[in-house]
Amino acid sequence: MRALVRRACVPAVLLSALVLVGCSSDPLTTRPKADASAPPAAGKDASSKKVSSAGPVLAVGETGEFDTGELSEDGATYRVTSKMSVKVVGAEYVTPEEIDAGDGPENGQFVKLRLTLKNIGDAPAMVMTYGVMEWQDTDTAAQDASLSEGFGDGRALDATYRPGQTATGYLVLDVGRKGGTVSYNGSQDPDADGPLFSVTLPEA
Repeated sequence: MRALVRRACVPAVLLSALVLVGCSSDPLTTRPKADASAPPAAGKDASSKKVSSAGPVLAVGETGEFDTGELSEDGATYRVTSKMSVKVVGAEYVTPEEIDAGDGPENGQFVKLRLTLKNIGDAPAMVMTYGVMEWQDTDTAAQDASLSEGFGDGRALDATYRPGQTATGYLVLDVGRKGGTVSYNGSQDPDADGPLFSVTLPEA
C-alpha cells in the first residue's frame, strides 16, 4: 500500500514542475524589460522640458554670450537660431542736464550703460531693448527701467545683426538708485529661466 502511494506522488510532483517551467518561459506571460535608452513618453516627465537658461551676469569690462531665437508661427515651439556676445564697456550715472532730459528720473537715477554687441552665430539675430530692460536690487523687486521710446542714443543697439556684425552704443536707463543690476529680458522663449544677460551696476 505504501509503494502505491509513492508511485502516485511522483507523477504529480513532476507534473507540477513542468507546469511551473512552462509558465516562466511562456512569451504571453513574460513581461518585457524596460528599455533604459528609450525617451520618456510625452507629457509624462515635465522636468524633461527644455527651457532657455539664464544668461551671464557681467560687471563693467566683462564679456559674455547669450542665445537668440524665435517662436514658431503657432507660438508653441521656441528654437535657438543664433548667438550674440555682449561686452559691458561702461556704466555712468548722469544728471538730466547731461543727457538733455527736461524732467528728472521717475524711478530715482539715470544711468548710461555702454555696450558692444556682436553676432557670433550663423544666422541673423534681432536685439530690441526698449521695454524689456529691468532694474532691481536686494531691497527692490524688478521694475521697468526703460525710458520713453527713442529717448537718447539707446536705439543704436536695437537692430538686426547679421553674422559677424557688431555695434557699440549706450542705453540711458531710469533705475531706482545706484547699484543693483539691470537685465535684458528680450527672449521670445515663454519658458525662459531668466534674462538673456544682466549687468551689475557700480555703487557710485
